[in-house]
Amino acid sequence: MNDDRPVILLVEDEALTIMDLGDVLENGGYETVQCASAERALGIIQARPDICGLITDVELSGKTNGFELATAVSEARPKLPIVIVSGRAAPDPERMPAGARFIARPCTGEDILSQLKGLLPC
Repeated sequence: MNDDRPVILLVEDEALTIMDLGDVLENGGYETVQCASAERALGIIQARPDICGLITDVELSGKTNGFELATAVSEARPKLPIVIVSGRAAPDPERMPAGARFIARPCTGEDILSQLKGLLPC
């Protein structure tokens, strides 16, 4: 596939939310790789050096939540831009990796896209 768009990893376990947000990101010029669990996301991050941003919900299927995922990803790829989204959990500053952004729901896909664009070098 010859696609020069920046690749964003989107981690969300609500099917409608991930489809809607995926559409917004793709319309905004990004390619998305989507999954529902942090465990799967970590495998993708390791396998795909082309991923240049992470958007994750806090509550995910599996044992690991979005804060833990963001921390693990920021340790593995310290420069990777991370956006954490949640309608329930407000971030404890200790749980937020350096440089990550938090967006509270309700928000729109466009809100998330504009935060991402502010963080991305690619």
